[in-house]
Amino acid sequence: MTPRQNRTRAERGIPEATVARLPVYLRALHTLQDRGVATVSSEELASAAGVNSAKLRKDLSHLGSYGTRGVGYEVEYLVYQISRELGLTQDWVVAIIGVGNLGRALAGYGGFASRGFRVAGLLDADEAIVGQQISGMTVEHIDRLEDVIAERGVSIAVIATPAGAAQKVCDRVVASGVTSVLNFAPVVLAVPDGVDVRKVDLSIELQILAFHEQRKAGGPGEHPLAGDGPPGTAQYVEAVQA
Repeated sequence: MTPRQNRTRAERGIPEATVARLPVYLRALHTLQDRGVATVSSEELASAAGVNSAKLRKDLSHLGSYGTRGVGYEVEYLVYQISRELGLTQDWVVAIIGVGNLGRALAGYGGFASRGFRVAGLLDADEAIVGQQISGMTVEHIDRLEDVIAERGVSIAVIATPAGAAQKVCDRVVASGVTSVLNFAPVVLAVPDGVDVRKVDLSIELQILAFHEQRKAGGPGEHPLAGDGPPGTAQYVEAVQA
């Protein structure tokens, strides 16, 4: 997302928490479209998105969409409103850097194209991978990163490299003018102001689920993770719960 889009959103007063929920609403609306549903109530859409209806109505009001009493929201128009707000009414060119198992899976994900994202480059440093055909694209050497970004107008870089290589790759991407990065590498990336980084860490998500599973199972003591851990564990668990 460009700095100008961020300023526009801020000027319109759309909270970040609302922006984070818009893709969830959009996914639910696409499912309704696939089922041929023309209108949906706030309660039905909220249930499909996993939020309460009051929060959904407040979120959508930031878009200027209030629905019709007794009828609800027009699905097709709401899809357009949310897509426009998220910048999905235009194509975004994506480069995937790191074509291991995860990179290959991302390259083959059909949901990108249907949501306005076009993967235009696959890059890797491994000579054994460079030149391979993956999902109709040829993997190129990482040495061509800057050229690929410039020649194909890459707007978003997806980093799926090992942790040790991620920061260097990110630095090169940013130096080439890319200001939006989706990071799958298990490391926190340092970027300058004006660059947006979204981090996806599957191991962290699994650990959070494990924590909740242990709590649901009863576990040892009131705070299962805190009982026998090293000094500071109890304080950490309390901070996570806060």
